[in-house]
Amino acid sequence: MTDKPIALITGGAQGIGYACAEAIAEDGARIVLADINADGAQAAAATLGGDTVAFACDMGDADQVTALFDRIEAEIGTVSILVNCAGIAITNDFLETPLEEFTSVININLVGTFVAIQRAAKSMIAAGIQGSVVNMSSVNAQIAIPTIAAYCASKGGVMQLTKSSALALAPHGIRVNAVGPGSIDTAMMAGVNADPGAMNVVMSRTPLKRMGSPREIGDVVAFLASDKASYITGETIYVDGGRLGLNYTC
Repeated sequence: MTDKPIALITGGAQGIGYACAEAIAEDGARIVLADINADGAQAAAATLGGDTVAFACDMGDADQVTALFDRIEAEIGTVSILVNCAGIAITNDFLETPLEEFTSVININLVGTFVAIQRAAKSMIAAGIQGSVVNMSSVNAQIAIPTIAAYCASKGGVMQLTKSSALALAPHGIRVNAVGPGSIDTAMMAGVNADPGAMNVVMSRTPLKRMGSPREIGDVVAFLASDKASYITGETIYVDGGRLGLNYTC
C-alpha cells in the first residue's frame, strides 16, 4: 500500500498517456500504467522509475477493466486519480466501414471509459476519497471527419459522458473533466508528419501553426487532476492551437 495518491493512466505506454503519467508523477502521485501493450507499459514504467507499476489491460473488455481495479486495490490501494487515455482510431470509407470495426472503436474509446469511471467511483466513494477523473476527448467531439466516423462518435460520447458522470458524482466530491486535443505529435499523426501536403492542410487549420506536444496535453490533464482545479467539473478543455475557433477548413 502507499501514502501517495494513486493515479491510474490507461493507454499509458506511450504518447499522450505517457506524458500524462509523467506530469502527474511530478505532482507527487504514484503512477499505475495500464495498456494493451504489456511490454510497452513495462518499458514506460521503467523509464518513469520510482514506484511506477504497469499492468496489461484491454480497455475494450469490461471484465479486464474490472479485474484491473481489483488487482490495483489488492496490491497497491484505491485509485484517487483516473486518466482515461486509451483509445484507437481506424480510418475507413464511411460506406465501407464494417460494423465490427465501428463497434471496436466505440468499445475501447467510450464503453471502456464508462466502465473505468463507474468502477473507480464506486471504490472512491467506499473509501471516502474525493477523487478526480480526466477523460480524453478530442476536437473531433465537435468537428467531424467522414473517414473516422466511429472515432468522432466515440469522442462526442466521451464529452457527454464527462458531463453526465460529473453531475452524478458531484455529491460525492468526485470531479470529472475531459481534455480535447487537436493535432498532437504522436504515433497517430505519423502519417501526416510524413506527408508534406497533409501537414500543410493541418497547419492551415491550426492558428498557432504547429502541432502540439504530448506533454502539453499531459500538463493540462495534471492540472485538472489536481486541487488547482478544485472547482472545475463537467468541462472539456480543448488544447488545439486555436483550431475550434476557425470558421473554415482548407
